[in-house]
Amino acid sequence: MSTIVVTAAVVEQDGCYLLTRRLEHTHLAGAWEFPGGKCEEGETLDESLRREMLEELGVNVEVGREVLTARHTYAERTVELHFFACRLRGEPHPRLGQEMRWVPRHELRSLEFPPADTELIERLSG
Repeated sequence: MSTIVVTAAVVEQDGCYLLTRRLEHTHLAGAWEFPGGKCEEGETLDESLRREMLEELGVNVEVGREVLTARHTYAERTVELHFFACRLRGEPHPRLGQEMRWVPRHELRSLEFPPADTELIERLSG
């Protein structure tokens, strides 16, 4: 089973985190997640995250330090997820029809996230 490398943006503003909801007919449809996506061949992690944020939310980001790397094996794939602290350079707007929300820290545990996000949610909620 191959490993899929994924990058995700941890964007915090005024005590709230930027989240998007996975689209229907996708892996883990309906789950909330930190925006980002698969790293394409030849891309650095930073390049991948900047491209994904522009494609998904139409916004440029300043990619900061890596907050966490998590690895999770699902029945059909293994995901290596790199979470980066990011700052927005503009206003995000969903471009793929996905739901987007700013969620307060204390509400994170009440939402459904992919299992690969569990450690990050625990860190951010604690």
